[in-house]
Amino acid sequence: MPKEVVLELRNVYKKYIVEKVDALKDINLKIHESDFIAIMGPSGSGKSTLMNLIGLLDVPTSGKIFLDKKDVSKLDEDKLADLRGKKLGFIFQMFNLVPTLTALENVMLPVIFQGKNSEMEGRALMLLEKMGMKDRSNHLPRQLSGGEQQRVAIARSLINNPELILADEPTGNLDSKTGKTIMEILNELHEKEGKTFVVITHDPRIAEYAHEIVNIIDGQIVHDHKMSKSFAWKGKSS
Repeated sequence: MPKEVVLELRNVYKKYIVEKVDALKDINLKIHESDFIAIMGPSGSGKSTLMNLIGLLDVPTSGKIFLDKKDVSKLDEDKLADLRGKKLGFIFQMFNLVPTLTALENVMLPVIFQGKNSEMEGRALMLLEKMGMKDRSNHLPRQLSGGEQQRVAIARSLINNPELILADEPTGNLDSKTGKTIMEILNELHEKEGKTFVVITHDPRIAEYAHEIVNIIDGQIVHDHKMSKSFAWKGKSS
């Protein structure tokens, strides 16, 4: 049975009028359920712009974006924000945790905005436990290591059971050993739970975890291919 398309970009262009730059040109991309896609490209290639469009953080100049087969490219910011909160999860290089909130409160932040905090605390604790962070649930971000903060961020991205998780350089602020551990967590979520991931990265070791690599240069997809998993990071992390 063919996999359902979660999100599709169809003939998408993004132009920045002030800079007179065509950031993206005629992008066509389908993301299916349970995909693990890596988007790679040099600085200025357009990969961050592409990530913003996939994450509904921006709208195309022309072309269409479909989420669950519905055209969302013309929706206003309020409706896009609602879709982001319900359908998408985000993991960032700099963790983006609120410094005055505990690990548990940070995980619950997306559902607090939706008024579901009382019913979701148990799920948040379960996710922290899955990340090996339950005993750190009442710690503030400054009391956590970089790897621990990223585990909290991963738990936060899962709180609404999103259809698609976007990770922007998820190991870029971590040492090599910790970065490997984080990628193993994401890989396990993909392999065992069927989570759908799109990862922006410049690191070929990260891309090795993907089933599909999308290379973007000068705002255009120049090559994409399926690949088998042959990890550059050998063995398990301690």
